[in-house]
Amino acid sequence: MIATARRGAPAEAHVCRPPNSPVAVSAELHRAAALHELPAWPGNVHWGYFDAGLTPALRVKSGALIRAEAITHHAGDAPHLLMDDDIRALYAAIPEYDRAPGVHILTGPIYVEDALPGDMLEVHYLEMVPRLPYGSNLAAHWGHLYTEMAQRERITIYQVDTRTNLATALFAYDVAEKYVTPGRITDCSQCNCAPALKGVRVPVRPHLGTAGVAPDVTGRVSSIPPGRHGGNIDNWRIGAGATMYYPVQVPGALFSVGDPHVSQGDGEISGTAIEASLNVLFRVRVRRDFRFPSPLLETPLYWIVHGFDADLNVAMRQASLDMMALLTEHRGLSRDDAYSLMSVAADFAVTQVVDGQQGIHARIARGVFGGG
Repeated sequence: MIATARRGAPAEAHVCRPPNSPVAVSAELHRAAALHELPAWPGNVHWGYFDAGLTPALRVKSGALIRAEAITHHAGDAPHLLMDDDIRALYAAIPEYDRAPGVHILTGPIYVEDALPGDMLEVHYLEMVPRLPYGSNLAAHWGHLYTEMAQRERITIYQVDTRTNLATALFAYDVAEKYVTPGRITDCSQCNCAPALKGVRVPVRPHLGTAGVAPDVTGRVSSIPPGRHGGNIDNWRIGAGATMYYPVQVPGALFSVGDPHVSQGDGEISGTAIEASLNVLFRVRVRRDFRFPSPLLETPLYWIVHGFDADLNVAMRQASLDMMALLTEHRGLSRDDAYSLMSVAADFAVTQVVDGQQGIHARIARGVFGGG
């Protein structure tokens, strides 16, 4: 049985799956539960914010399987390539003044029945499917080297080869005026487009830059900084085959997805990834058998924790303390043993430095525990 949020959902786009990612979804999985479709239509999205007061776009039970459309807010960087009719209609339906205080288009929220503050929301991502085989990277004024790049913003448009799962640059152009309007639309025929990155191939690894539950705050919360609710974590490992655990903060969790990427490096140093729309298949479950203070990521090989702060050193300390909590409270190690293991086996890295709250992630191989 198919459960839909609305009638007339558009047909699914072509599938692009990295060859070594566990993203093939069997017919048995589809039959295991009702499949809920959540298209990115105007009534199903909120642009630039999380809000605990939003009316849910979809209500599901724990264990539900959901396919949601996640639309990039950079589709206007090359509308002839990154927009279809439905994306154009979505942009036209949401006025610029209502795209605030953040920048990302978020699909949802999804109300998960019986999810309560103190629970964990488990989100297992199964597929990440590029809607269109193109994406945009903006070297932005919030990028880490904006001053060193002569305070110049530049857009590079990439094409995804669905046979090889590699992306190549098609062209690049300088931004005429500062990029400050979320969802701005550029007529590329009027730009001085130039070739870029000749001979370079970028591995495709589709993921969500932003996803999370609603914070327990009145009114809009910007989609730009990451936090305890999840949000704009920008960890490229949040892709097909991964499971995220988000601390629930309001009844129903009110989970939303957005900021889709087809590739990104750790640091996201220019300010953006390869921003491209995705169709995302995932399962949600309410978990009451454990708690964790921040968004926790599980991949087939690693456990990954996250720390956030305007000061990267503080973010590093928070990630360290959360890794300590993972090893002591959930793996049964003493603090002394955990501290030693963190130093010899845990990898700490910069997730991103461009979202106000900078991010550190720390990963430890599940194999060090024998059974994972």
